[in-house]
Amino acid sequence: MTAIAGFLGFVGEMTLLLFAAMGRFAIFAGRTVSHVFLPPLYPRELGVALINIGWLSLPVVGLTAIFTGGALALQIYSGGARFDAEAVVPQIVAIGMVRELGPVLVGLMIAARVTSSIAAEIATMKVTEQIDALVTLSTHPMKYLVVPRVLAALITVPLLVALGDIIGIGGGYAVAVRNLGFNPAAYLKNTVEFLELRDIISSVVKGAAFGTIAALMGCYYGMKSERGAQGVGRATKNSVEAAAVLILAANFVLTGIFFSV
Repeated sequence: MTAIAGFLGFVGEMTLLLFAAMGRFAIFAGRTVSHVFLPPLYPRELGVALINIGWLSLPVVGLTAIFTGGALALQIYSGGARFDAEAVVPQIVAIGMVRELGPVLVGLMIAARVTSSIAAEIATMKVTEQIDALVTLSTHPMKYLVVPRVLAALITVPLLVALGDIIGIGGGYAVAVRNLGFNPAAYLKNTVEFLELRDIISSVVKGAAFGTIAALMGCYYGMKSERGAQGVGRATKNSVEAAAVLILAANFVLTGIFFSV
């Protein structure tokens, strides 16, 4: 009985800690949204964030997408050959990249690159008391540090997802035409005809959601970082882990919303 009571107590404590963490993050996200609509705005910080999150992420997004599209074409061709269904490569590559692999992989790459960078930067500013200096100068840290980064991610990540989808389909096209003997015109025709508007909309919406999650988690863990080098490292690690898990969970929810019928 003592062991069971101890186990139930541990489960209850972990549950309370989980809900407390969710509540703190929900309050942080709500404050961020409220500050988006309140002056002043910092266009210079927004411009810098757009470059760091969007433009500088293009190489890793492009390389990830093109190799994923090529590998997907090879795998589908190999699997389809067992059922004499090799001809479905264009359709499955297109729907796989646009519905799932494109948004999820771009989201995870953004979590790895951007979330960690934001968390480390803001946590370091907190450790070196730069955030306290902002408050002293009557500059709200949420508006100066958090809002520009979240807005930049909300704007740029859907564009990165769309570009990643195109590059991934292009990678599958290149492999299918050069290595698998597909007709180029027929491949493109099948790709365009198979995709629906709902597929494209879901991909862009997922990109917006994943970008917002990635930026929010980096800002949240950076702002709540503990003092010292260990605090910065812990904030960076926790932000990436939380962003990756939430992106995958959000992908499941959004997929159910768009394609449950």
